[in-house]
Amino acid sequence: MIAQSHSSGLEFRLKYGFLAAHRGVMAHIPQSQAYAGEITWYTQGYGRKAWQLPYRNPFMGFTTFFGSVGNDRILGKYFGAYGFIEFPFVKSDRFIFAGKLGAGLGYTKKIYDPISNPKNTAIGSHFNAMICIALKSQYFLNERNYLSFAIDMTHFSNGASQTPNLGLNLPYLSLGYGYSFQHQKWKAEEIVAPSSVIPQRRWVYGGMLIGSFKEIYPTGGKKYPVFALNLHAKRYFRPKVAMELGVDFISKQAIMDYKREIPKSQWDILQMGVFAGYILPLDRLQFILGMGAYFKDKFQPESIFYHRVGMRYYFHQGWHANLVLKSNFAKADYVEYGIGYTFKYKP
Repeated sequence: MIAQSHSSGLEFRLKYGFLAAHRGVMAHIPQSQAYAGEITWYTQGYGRKAWQLPYRNPFMGFTTFFGSVGNDRILGKYFGAYGFIEFPFVKSDRFIFAGKLGAGLGYTKKIYDPISNPKNTAIGSHFNAMICIALKSQYFLNERNYLSFAIDMTHFSNGASQTPNLGLNLPYLSLGYGYSFQHQKWKAEEIVAPSSVIPQRRWVYGGMLIGSFKEIYPTGGKKYPVFALNLHAKRYFRPKVAMELGVDFISKQAIMDYKREIPKSQWDILQMGVFAGYILPLDRLQFILGMGAYFKDKFQPESIFYHRVGMRYYFHQGWHANLVLKSNFAKADYVEYGIGYTFKYKP
């Protein structure tokens, strides 16, 4: 039996944490605890779409953020807003334990400036990507009201589009109060979900064109374009499990300024790599997390290994848009903006 078709509500949250100085050059920045507040609107579907049932009918919504990040004088206050999805791991009549993924945009007035703010070695742009990963528990006092406790990691950075870009990592503990506009009751109504748009249990093949840009040190220098081609094969094993294998061809023009004394051609700076990733499919929206290694990288300006984390949205007929952060371990390389096509994507 399936519950009512949807529910929605509001949540208010107070957060307490600290700035984790993940590089030695940031050791001087954390000087106080980080305090923040969030206001969230959420909704929960009950099996109206095919992908909701395997994930135990997740919550989705929109959160606004305001708070300190460990040093108001150097870093200032941060404002942010992000969309999120929460996957229930454990559910009962009064208790929910869930995992949360969120992504959006953050803003601060205080950034690096060689004269007025030279000690800000972490953030070089006013607008930055904001990512939140959390574990959250909810206890329902009654059918509409609940209390919650969460632990999360909140991250701000600009994906190497402007230096400095070491980014901010903030572990938070938080307490919240929520109110549901609908009664949290199950009722005897069977809902038949529509068929999925995901091609199940077979390999599909495609390619993607990627463009981006990045700024390298010294701070305030030139921005260099990035062009890339990704060829990939994907297999969807189950509604919640898929994998991707791919080959990458990357032309990163910033390599031209790496070891300037060495003459270089476009073929010399071309990087080639192999990639393997895990895909979390939510119907047309899909998350990807994976790792690759270069087999052609003549000058090796970064590590031999690279990583991807981000999302893709699949339109009709196999076309998809790509928004993914490419990094070398904890250091951002650039943000991949792409458009791709998957052959025979229909189920």
